[in-house]
Amino acid sequence: MRQGAKENAAREPLHGFDGPLHLSPVGDGALQPLVLLLGERHTRGLPLHFARPLITRSSGAGTPILGIALTDPSHVSQTCFEARVLALPLLHLLIHEEKGSTVVNKAVYVPPYMTTPCFPGLRAQLAAWGRRSRSTLRPATLAALGQHLRQLIPVHLLAGADEGPNSRERSFPLRLTCECFIWQMLNPGTSCREVVRQVQALGRLLGHAPVHDSSSAYVQARQRLPEECLEKIMQATATAADRRAGGGGCLQGRPIKVVDGSTTQVADTVKNQVAYPQPSTQQRGCGFPVMKLAVLFSLASGAILDVVTGNLHGHDLRLFRQLWDCLKRGDILLGDRAYGEYATVAGLRQRAVDVIARLHQGRKVDFRKARRLGKHDGLFTWKRGYQQSEILTPQEWSRLPATIQVRILRFSVGVPGFRSQQITLVTTLLDPQLFPAHELAKAYARRWRLEMGLRDIKTTLGMEALRCQSPAMARKEMLAFLIAHNLTRCVIAQAASLYDTDGERISFKGTLDALRQYSAALSAARNQKMRQQLWQDLLLNLVRDQVPLRPERSEPRAVKRRPKPYPLLNKPRRQFQEIPHRTRYWKNNPRKA
Repeated sequence: MRQGAKENAAREPLHGFDGPLHLSPVGDGALQPLVLLLGERHTRGLPLHFARPLITRSSGAGTPILGIALTDPSHVSQTCFEARVLALPLLHLLIHEEKGSTVVNKAVYVPPYMTTPCFPGLRAQLAAWGRRSRSTLRPATLAALGQHLRQLIPVHLLAGADEGPNSRERSFPLRLTCECFIWQMLNPGTSCREVVRQVQALGRLLGHAPVHDSSSAYVQARQRLPEECLEKIMQATATAADRRAGGGGCLQGRPIKVVDGSTTQVADTVKNQVAYPQPSTQQRGCGFPVMKLAVLFSLASGAILDVVTGNLHGHDLRLFRQLWDCLKRGDILLGDRAYGEYATVAGLRQRAVDVIARLHQGRKVDFRKARRLGKHDGLFTWKRGYQQSEILTPQEWSRLPATIQVRILRFSVGVPGFRSQQITLVTTLLDPQLFPAHELAKAYARRWRLEMGLRDIKTTLGMEALRCQSPAMARKEMLAFLIAHNLTRCVIAQAASLYDTDGERISFKGTLDALRQYSAALSAARNQKMRQQLWQDLLLNLVRDQVPLRPERSEPRAVKRRPKPYPLLNKPRRQFQEIPHRTRYWKNNPRKA
């Protein structure tokens, strides 16, 4: 029987049985019926049983017998329409009375055409329900996410298609592939072979059909995973994290979003070199392609709202221009020096989006020429330049105003015992009563913590180097990393909201470790009450193990651990000649630290 899209959605079982069948399946010639065990219950209420999906096991080590919902009693028209088709299977209802008991075993024969297009009334609902089983591969495979995090992934995004590459019944359906992909990202260094071995082990344990030893099926399943589907999942998880975090990242009730850029290396293949060329200072065959990212964060939860990719030849502003549509009216954008220039400030102001950014070092400020609002705080008038901005088209450049009014303020930050540092901000929030200078300085100070979010993704999760061999798969791998990051942020936001604590003091690495350890207990819990108790214990332990409050700690961008004393690969491997006695060579010619 084709399951199609019905296999792709994970739900909790309405009921299930571990005991053996008291009724053996019976063939029915041309109809080839499938036996559905409905359990030991009274014969009344049988129509309601048809609406409850079921999975159970047969006696011995046989294949589990799967059941699906036949009708939906809440839809009268559907029930009446299907009564004629259900008449034949109901003739095969078998009742067996057990010794000394009034309860019966009921088994219903469902012909294969019940799940074909001849029965369209059920297809949409069954695709959303999927197998409601108590034991599937998904809960154990996604161990690091746990029961609660899987509910954050919308079911309809991973439902099977009616036609196309994701319409067939496969060993790795769409939802299982996506969840295994995210599980890989939550466990740095996990190979595709390890994923397949886990699926094989769990499949044997649960009595599923065997999975081939090769990882080819899983790799091909990842290639069939739509990129737009991963983008929607990333946005959905970010929305869920913001909803759990509340309004902690707002200024006068307006949400603050942070933009930042970063880079990551991808595998050295011909296709990746074409899409993401390596730095020009490196010889061919001696470096890795570099993917540039422009990321939009939420200040409330730290989740990633959207991302665009490019290569080293594209400026950060050109990438950020593609994210303008993600900003809504009333948002406040927070950025570094690259985003405090005329085209960005004026263009976003036309969209009713305000900007707080560090002033570019090329602009000189004389507060004596400003309309004074306070000490080192005043209003200035900026004029549009004569040279067109490269990030805008001629039509967009002509629509910009000739002049705009901005507010520039300066404040000092420092560590006791060290020279203080002067920071100059430019913003379009002109009202000093609604937006005092100290509030703007405090909001900009939180931007550094969001930059640490990129460190969590690249260092803790391991996104510094992507391993996929093609540009399309590299982007999918990057999106899977961001989804894993957002799901972890959901847990942090829930713990911070539940126990009224600062989410920035909950360790990202500690949350990942706790998820991995508690996932085994969550999957082994016998009932929903125990799972809820384990989840509450997890959140409480995260709050108890907070990062120490170190507001003035110096965190320089420098590497303390020295690299291995090996020479650099300055030629392709086939041409490179290793230096004999390299230890003695480097001792006489020490490398510069």
